[in-house]
Amino acid sequence: MTTENSDKTPASEQELRDTMVQQLIELGAARSPRVVAAFRSVPRHLAAPDEDMAKVYEPEQAAITKTDANGTHISSVSAPRIQAMQIEQADVQPGMSVLEIGSGGVNAAYLAELVGEQGHVVTMDIDADVTSRAKEFLKATAYRNVTVITADGENGVPAHAPYDRIIVTVQAADIPPAWIHQLTEGGRLVVPLRMRGMTRTIAFVRDGERLVSDGFELCGFVPMQGAGENRMRLALIHDTEGEEIALRLDGHPEPDTEALGAALQAPRTTAWSGVTLAGDESNEQLDLWLTTALDNLPLMAAKPEARQRGLVASASPLGVPTLVDGSSFAYRTVRPTDDPDRFELGAIGHGPEGQKVAELLVEEIQAWDSDRRDHRAHIEVYPAGTPDDQLPAGRIIDRPHTRVTISWP
Repeated sequence: MTTENSDKTPASEQELRDTMVQQLIELGAARSPRVVAAFRSVPRHLAAPDEDMAKVYEPEQAAITKTDANGTHISSVSAPRIQAMQIEQADVQPGMSVLEIGSGGVNAAYLAELVGEQGHVVTMDIDADVTSRAKEFLKATAYRNVTVITADGENGVPAHAPYDRIIVTVQAADIPPAWIHQLTEGGRLVVPLRMRGMTRTIAFVRDGERLVSDGFELCGFVPMQGAGENRMRLALIHDTEGEEIALRLDGHPEPDTEALGAALQAPRTTAWSGVTLAGDESNEQLDLWLTTALDNLPLMAAKPEARQRGLVASASPLGVPTLVDGSSFAYRTVRPTDDPDRFELGAIGHGPEGQKVAELLVEEIQAWDSDRRDHRAHIEVYPAGTPDDQLPAGRIIDRPHTRVTISWP
C-alpha cells in the first residue's frame, strides 16, 4: 500500500517536492513564504509523464518537450530554479490578473496558487501541442482560475487585459507594443531579454511608454516563435571532427570566418588583468559591461571536444564574450591564483593583432573593476523612433519595436 499524507499525495512525491523546495531556498531562488508554499503544492511531475519523477524535481532540470527540425529546443518545462526566480521577480499578489507567455501548465499552476481564487491567470502559447498538454495538466491538478489560449504571444491576449503582471517564459529579442499596452501602469513585466547575444531575465516596471528595470538574473530559455522570432545566427570558424567553434551573432558585423579560422590555428597570445573573481562569483555584470563598452563583441560557442583538444581555453553553454577585429580576435578567460578560491581574469588572442585585441579586452575588464564593479547595469526599453537625446547614455540596441538601453548609473 502506498503511504499518503493528509492531502492524499503519495509520500514519495511530497518528499521530492519538499526536497526541491529546500534546495530552492538554499539557492536563493525561492525566498518568500508564498512562493515556497506554491512550489510545495504543485505536482509538477504530471506535466512530464515520460521523465523520471526524481529528475523533474531537480532544481536545475528542464524537461524538453519539443524540438524543431534542426534539433533546436522550442518548448520545455523550465527548471524549478528558473521558474522560482522569475516568479519572485514578478512579485505576484493575491487577486492579480497575470498573463504568462510561453505555456506548459506548471508555471501557470504556481501563478494560480499565488493569485488565489479571486485572481486570474491567462497562459498562452503559439503551439497547439503545448497548450493541449497545459490543459491536460491543469485539468488533472484541478486549477480552475487559469485560461489557456493558443495564439502568437507577440499580440498578448487583449480580451483579458489589462494585466498586473506579464511573465514571459521564452527568450525574446524585442518587446512588442502589446506587452506594454496590456500591462497596467506600474505593473511588472518579467522577460528573458536577449541583448547583443546575452540573455537576462529582467523585471521591468511600466512607466508610461517605457519600461524600467528593477533587477535581472542570468538565464537561458528556448527562443520565441511566431511574429517575434529573431534567432541568433551561428558563424562557424572551425568545424572538424565534431570540434565545432562558432560566433553567435546578434546584430554584430559579419565576420571573416575564413580569416578567423586561420587565426585560431596560429599560436595564441595572452594578457592578464590582475582582476580576480571568487570561485562562486558571477561574471554576468562584467559581461554586460563589456558589451556596453565594446562594439564587436559576439559570443564564442565551442563544443567540449574543442576545449579538450586545446583549441580554445574557455567554453560555456551561454558563450564566451569575444572581441573581433578583422582577422584577429580575443576571448575572456581565467587562470588560478595563489588563493584557491579566486581566479584571475584575462584574455586569449589569436591572429595578427591578437595581442592588441587581447589587451583591449583586458583594459575594459580593468575599467569595470575600477569604476563599475560595485554598480549594477540599468536597462530601459523605449519605443522605436525615440531620439538618442531622450535615451540614457550607454549602449543602445535597436530592435523593430523598441530601443533597449544598457547604462551604468
